[in-house]
Amino acid sequence: MSKIPFITKEKAEEIIKEYPTPFHIYDEKAIRENARKLKQAFSWNKGFKEFFAVKATPNPTILKILKEEGCGTDCSSYSELLMSKKCGFKNPEIMFSSNDTPFEEFQYANEIGAIINLDDITHIDMLKDACGIPETICCRFNPGGKFSISTTIMDNPGDAKYGMTRAQIKEAFLRLKELGAKNFGIHSFLASNTVSNEYYPTLAGILFRLAVELRDETGVDIKFINLSGGVGVPYTPDKEPNDILVIGEGVKKVFEEILVPAGMGDVSIYTELGRFMLAPYGHLVTTAIHEKHIYKEYIGVDACAVNLMRPAMYGAYHHITVLGKENAPCDHVYDITGSLCENNDKFAIDRKLPKIDIGDILVIHDTGAHGFAMGYNYNGKLKSAELLLREDGSVVEIRRPETVDDYFATLDNYWNVIE
Repeated sequence: MSKIPFITKEKAEEIIKEYPTPFHIYDEKAIRENARKLKQAFSWNKGFKEFFAVKATPNPTILKILKEEGCGTDCSSYSELLMSKKCGFKNPEIMFSSNDTPFEEFQYANEIGAIINLDDITHIDMLKDACGIPETICCRFNPGGKFSISTTIMDNPGDAKYGMTRAQIKEAFLRLKELGAKNFGIHSFLASNTVSNEYYPTLAGILFRLAVELRDETGVDIKFINLSGGVGVPYTPDKEPNDILVIGEGVKKVFEEILVPAGMGDVSIYTELGRFMLAPYGHLVTTAIHEKHIYKEYIGVDACAVNLMRPAMYGAYHHITVLGKENAPCDHVYDITGSLCENNDKFAIDRKLPKIDIGDILVIHDTGAHGFAMGYNYNGKLKSAELLLREDGSVVEIRRPETVDDYFATLDNYWNVIE
């Protein structure tokens, strides 16, 4: 099985004439269609809102596209809050889900009207001192232990640094209520990149039951439940993607079973998806520039882990297509490498691919989320451009590539002294 790129060899060659490889490119048409499908899946909930996880793809052009499709933003830092504000997102379109949060970031989040999602009970006093307790507040829940769907362990929340215990979130709600909060939300993230239509409905059941209990125990007015992220994408071509319409129906079923009978049928459902919203609609495009024949067969490309850290960081699989050779037999076994002075700078290890020649264009799939965003400058390597394939087939640069001047800019006068 294989994945089909959203650009052809001919289109890539046309683009490269103006924008040399490596670059990330995003498919506007598919991004919009996916956002509309998500909205359709939860259309049964009057207050539904997707708060796109800015950390996944922090580009203003992408954020503005999603804003046009009715999304808000999920931010975790000052920079992301500022980007959201500059892109025109306003209260209550910004969710601030942060941890180990600096004092000043609470102040700025409150200043721009973001909904603040407290990660820990000890943050209440800091928030009170920073800006006072807003009328609308959210708290993050961590049930501990292991999180399972049926008999499959999906993740281990008990080892995660995020969220409050059951006893803490009850205490937090009571304290926040005393301090003037009027509208409450519950947030939780229990598993990452799940490729299962059961994840959101199972999580929803946990949070819906918690909401009823907390309402009864504390008397607070719970306005929304934030299912956060975790709905993933199939990086390998053999897996079936999540069906967001089925997921939406699953959440609706538990909503009607738990919240409606409890008189909480007006609670809004929020999501904070990043990977699901963008990953499949981005490619890292790179060119083969070297080959090496020693104990293994290597193909060196002009991209490296600076452009896509996930394979080097935790061995993540990203499918690779050699443009123009989609139907050729995969009868060669390669490691696809970048140029960093680290042996883990590999996009693929022992990957069966068609014969690759110098100058071939490779598409690395599913880089639309947590691709460019995780870039860094090790070895003095520079970050690539980001491009957008528009719905009319035209291509526009939405972030220029870094230059050496950018790399040295933070040295300020020190660099001049050295010269």
